[in-house]
Amino acid sequence: MHFETLAIHDGQAPDPHTGSVTVPIYQTSTFAREQLEYKGGFVYSRIGNPTRQALEEALALLENGRYGLAFASGAAATMAALHLLRPGDHIVSGIDIYGGTYRIFEELLRPMGITTSYAEGSTTQSYLDACTPETRVIWVESPSNPLMRLADIRALAQAAHERGMLLAVDNTFLSPYFQRPLECGADIVIHSTTKYLAGHSDVLGGAVITNEEKLHATVKTYQAAAGAVPAPWDCWLVMRGLKTLKVRMKEHEANAMQLARFLESHPAVKRVLYPGLSSHPQHILAKSQMSGFGGMLTIEMKGGMEAVRKLISGVKLFLLADSLGGVESLIASPARMTLWALSPEERMKRGCSEGLVRISVGLEHPDDLQADLEQAIEGCG
Repeated sequence: MHFETLAIHDGQAPDPHTGSVTVPIYQTSTFAREQLEYKGGFVYSRIGNPTRQALEEALALLENGRYGLAFASGAAATMAALHLLRPGDHIVSGIDIYGGTYRIFEELLRPMGITTSYAEGSTTQSYLDACTPETRVIWVESPSNPLMRLADIRALAQAAHERGMLLAVDNTFLSPYFQRPLECGADIVIHSTTKYLAGHSDVLGGAVITNEEKLHATVKTYQAAAGAVPAPWDCWLVMRGLKTLKVRMKEHEANAMQLARFLESHPAVKRVLYPGLSSHPQHILAKSQMSGFGGMLTIEMKGGMEAVRKLISGVKLFLLADSLGGVESLIASPARMTLWALSPEERMKRGCSEGLVRISVGLEHPDDLQADLEQAIEGCG
């Protein structure tokens, strides 16, 4: 079946007891047992809940995976996936990653004896050059946050497997509508369901999806024991978002493409980073492993931070806010917001200059968004 049919029906069948066409919100902490001996089923909502199970099944199906697990946030999902590691293990990560993931690597895992090295480039060889005999996981964002760098998922998966390593891909920026890393050979897919999957800036959530039974069992054990699970209402909100994922992603992409082309021609803009543009250095790779280019783009202003401040203070439709993937358009300074925890030296090492602006393009009319940027960018050159 086609993606939009799966998103509406699979994992979200009518309730067998009442006929409700939407999955009920099982707002309960515990479940009555029919007998003392455990015979399966639901016993306690931290361990399993029917609403959460419906979401997990739907997420797995959309990623063309066998197993899905839902978490209370994207960060919780990241920690759950990394629970596969033990002291002495090593991670190779893309150098351009979400600041929250960097904090997990450096502030939480490193003191536990799990170390991380960062690939100096976005080529497969750059990741392999950073590997050691202790490397167990290669971690990538593709596209990355905020520089929109891509990893060749197929090549990286093959190289990782040849060396006995796992490949984990954060697919938050594209959603399974535009990219399915498991189909390219990745072992684990991570989402912040807060973003495009829910799509309305009203819920926190995360997900871990895999085809490997052993990986799933390990992460599920962690989920039940650690307990960073989403409430049934939060699961229901994400499932509601999944039903409109296709139509939203197509509009996000169309709006982003129009703004990217406009900004690329503006004299105040040094460069536009958007995989859908032919000027993107990995545009051919993008077309080979993505079915669309998403709604995220990053620009670099010629005037540095001064120009960034003028732009951000001048827009009227774009909201200055963290996060992304909602129906409303957001604007952010990576240097002052998403990567604030890194030192200026670390930011520059990762290519994050003071002049970067990250834009989450929403679902407003693209002409209105373009006009808003046009009036705000005047005098920023």
